Order: sequence, then structure tokens, then C-alpha cells
Amino acid sequence: MKKNVLAAFALGSIAVLGLAACSPASESDASPSASAAADTSAADAAALETIEWTETDGVPELAFDTPFTVGDFTTRLVNEGDGEVIEDGQNVTLDYVVYSGTDATSLYSTYDASAPEVVSMVEGQVVDDLYSLLVGQPVGTDFLYAYPDTSTDDGSAVVMAVTATSASTPLERAEGTEVDPAKGLPKVTLDDTGAPSVDFSDADKKPEELVSQTLIEGDGAEVAEGDQVTVHYTGWVWDGDSFDSSWERGASAMFSLSADSLIQGWVDGLAGHTVGSQVLLVIPPDLGYGDQDTDAIPANSTLVFVVDILDVA
Repeated sequence: MKKNVLAAFALGSIAVLGLAACSPASESDASPSASAAADTSAADAAALETIEWTETDGVPELAFDTPFTVGDFTTRLVNEGDGEVIEDGQNVTLDYVVYSGTDATSLYSTYDASAPEVVSMVEGQVVDDLYSLLVGQPVGTDFLYAYPDTSTDDGSAVVMAVTATSASTPLERAEGTEVDPAKGLPKVTLDDTGAPSVDFSDADKKPEELVSQTLIEGDGAEVAEGDQVTVHYTGWVWDGDSFDSSWERGASAMFSLSADSLIQGWVDGLAGHTVGSQVLLVIPPDLGYGDQDTDAIPANSTLVFVVDILDVA
């Protein structure tokens, strides 16, 4: 569960801000002619061809003249990988180094941070150029990715050396062995699609401690704190209405299982469970939103979630 339920997920890295966002150039009020756009695209492609890619101990290093500029999002395939072909809808893990187009200095590296990014290859969730470049390419593919940095005085670009290191296909819903829950918990039922509903009528009084009850035990990889997890979920206030549901939005969600991104009850309650599992979480206020009102959640609320763990990276 996001720290702010209805706010957009706060993407933590420079790269994903670029990978998932709309192009600054595309947001401009200007409407260039087709010929002008073609000229810009050709110039951008030519500029990327001048960048030299080398590697030291498997980490890419870029060399290019500065200031380096492009007019829009631009990609260049550097090396084709030799792994499985990346498919639509998969979660793709990316390692990268980000460079300043102003002076060619390194701004950030997932290799140094030991924190690769995971991007969902779903049209509309990544920029079109990246979707077109990666879907159909093998895992291990290296590519350059550049986009204008509107925060700079010289209009230089952000330049990225990116490698698609792995790809996985998320489940559509929890699947595995059903588990009889402990007595006194809210009763969960699923519709034909797998979307949950909760009945509080036979539940005991609100637990004062975190409850993490497996309802379906999957046989996939174990989730650990810091992982990127793909989930379907619905959340309720205890004995009350639902306030958030990925099922209702029609798309699963991806979060970093960390206290920087999620309430502590999610981090503590999901770590150790496996992909394919469905977990009932009952989260006391001190592991949720505490004594503050948060959108549709009153202060001091005990929260109930049913979470399907669909993938982990």
C-alpha cells in the first residue's frame, strides 16, 4: 500500500522518471511539421551514433562530446542480447548508468547502488520508443536512451546506458494451495476474476498486532524487503468500505517493498511470502497511517488488505 493511497507512485530514480514519463519535448505547446519532426529525429539518431560504449567489469561507460543535446526521446540499439525474447506485458529488469549531457559526468548508477529498476512492458506505462525497442529483443540487450533535460540552462540531454538484464511474466492472479485461515479473521471470498471481497460479520475484535495470514500459498520465489513486487490488492478500513483496489482499476501494481514506498504493515506483512500467494493483512494504525487522516482513511484506522503476489524482481 502506497504511503499516499491515491497519489501517483513516487518513482525513486532518475531513470524511471525518464522511462515512464512523457517526453518534455512532447509536452511542448509547439506543433512542429512532419518534415521538421523528421529532421529532428534524424539529427537525434545521428547524435546517438557518435556516442562510444565501452565496459569495465561489465559496467558500461559512455564517451561523447558535450554539450550533448537531443530534441526528443531517442534510443539506439547497441548490442543485441542472447537471452529469452522480451514479450508484451513482461516485467523487465534494467541496469543502467545515467550521464549528464552537459559535462558527461555520471549522475547515477544502478550498479553502484545495487538497485536495478523494473519496468512493466505495457503500452502506455512506458514511452513508445522504449516499448518498441525492447519488446521482441532478447534479454541482455544493450541500448542508449536520451531525452532533453529541461532543467538545464544549455538544454543538454540526459543520456543513459541501459541493459535489459532479465524479464518475467507476472501471474494474472494468485495460484497455489489454499490454506485454512485462523479463526476470528475477516472472511475473504473471490469472484470469477479473482477479485476479493471481505465479510467482517464473524470477525473477532480488531487485532492489536499485525496479522499476515496466507490464504493461498504459491510456489514461486520468496519476497524479501527491497524487492520490486507486482501485486493485485484491495484495501478496506476495518468493518468498513474499500478505499483502494487495483482490481477496480483493471491493472496490477508494482511497488518497491520498502518503508520508503509503502506503509510498514505491507513491508513486514509480505516479506517472506512467495509469488503466487494470496495474503490477508490486518494492519494496526501504528503500522499504517497512524493518527493522521489519509484521503479516504480516517485517523487511527485498522486496515485490511487482500494481496495477490504476482511477481518479484
